[in-house]
Amino acid sequence: MRINAFSDVCLRIVMLLSAAPESALETTRHIATQVGTPYNHVSKAIIKLRELGLVEAVRGRAGGVRISDAGRRATVGWVLRQLDTRADLADCETPDGVCPLIDGCGLRTALRRAREAFYAALDDIVISSLPRNRSNQPVSLTLGLRPPG
Repeated sequence: MRINAFSDVCLRIVMLLSAAPESALETTRHIATQVGTPYNHVSKAIIKLRELGLVEAVRGRAGGVRISDAGRRATVGWVLRQLDTRADLADCETPDGVCPLIDGCGLRTALRRAREAFYAALDDIVISSLPRNRSNQPVSLTLGLRPPG
């Protein structure tokens, strides 16, 4: 299975924020730089993550975004399910309308089961457990976050 670019950005943002110090606020511009994604894409992703309750946004001059308690507990499978807007993986339409095989075809059902199996395999993986320190410095520094304090 393959996740879409929007889901990928959302997962990266949650990972980045979960590695930040507990109450640290990060600006959307800083997050965009750190996840290597244009600012406008990150802004849209943060709006969706806020709607899902995974991040908290603080407005104002000293504002920013931080991970919520729900965001710290969220699993990859749950987040991907929430972000998946496709009703079906197969596009059962032709230029002339609906596929003539639709009544006797089991492809849509098989793909739906495969998608759910994919998500189920990710249900035990908590996103905040994914950032790993690959050097001798704190994970927040490895990811480019400002040091606490």
